[in-house]
Amino acid sequence: MKKLIPKLLSLAWLASWAIAAPVAGQLRVVATTPDLGALAKEIGGDRVDITALAKPTEDPHFVDARPSLIVTLNRADMLIEGGAELEIGWLPALLQGVRNTKIAAGAPGRVSAASGVAMLDVPASLDRSRGDVHALGNPHFMLDPVNVRLIAAEIANHLAQVDAASAEQYRSNLQRFNERLDAKLTEWQAQLAPFRGAKIVTYHRDFVYLAARFNLEVATTLEERPGIAPSPAHVAQVISTMREQNARVILVQPYQNRRTAETVARQTDAVVLDMPQQPGVAQNTDSYFTLMDYLVHTLAGALGQGR
Repeated sequence: MKKLIPKLLSLAWLASWAIAAPVAGQLRVVATTPDLGALAKEIGGDRVDITALAKPTEDPHFVDARPSLIVTLNRADMLIEGGAELEIGWLPALLQGVRNTKIAAGAPGRVSAASGVAMLDVPASLDRSRGDVHALGNPHFMLDPVNVRLIAAEIANHLAQVDAASAEQYRSNLQRFNERLDAKLTEWQAQLAPFRGAKIVTYHRDFVYLAARFNLEVATTLEERPGIAPSPAHVAQVISTMREQNARVILVQPYQNRRTAETVARQTDAVVLDMPQQPGVAQNTDSYFTLMDYLVHTLAGALGQGR
């Protein structure tokens, strides 16, 4: 890793010409993932220029540390990270090459989305034999709208500190966002209410917050342990569990092994759903609201067919 940083630094400035300048007066807000960027846009409005470090189809645990990302971070007025070790495999390495006090830990321009979130799957002890377990809990919390309400408030608070002159605009945007979120949450809950207690299967433990909020149950995961590909014995166990619990829906993200999911689905009469957690992957899902609309509609449709 130490050898990687100097190389990234030397290449970063060669890539700097490709970084587009924001409109005059806009804050350069960098988010580690597109969903955080979409949320920042809701609160920042036309006062912010948003850049996401991860591509929508990338696993947020393993983002390609491209040289241009160092340039982007050096120019940022604000950095929004998921936190809870979501980006631990790549963001710390990038930040070693960044000389930008605006986004240093503890600065007004540094936001950790996990701050204030009631984390699920917090391990009682750390044991690497259990796979890639996060010490602070499960970092895939953006699919719970209640969590997103907290995160939006945190972003608004930091934006107001960084750009005090526009603080009232951020507060107004936050209020509108919360009103819309409350209305949409009621709508989403109504769509999934008929399936209370329904069993779903996921590749990774990345839908536990959605399941908890909407009263669904994750019966099992295709991964044998977090970050560890399934063995034939585990796949057989998954098939057995799905048959016993009548689980007929498998959720996968773009970077996960869909072939494994399809193999299991053929033997359990299940359906495989493409459920990207990042905006922009599925058509017309560029905002948090349109992404959640897509996910809830897709899931409700599949669960309804399974009845």
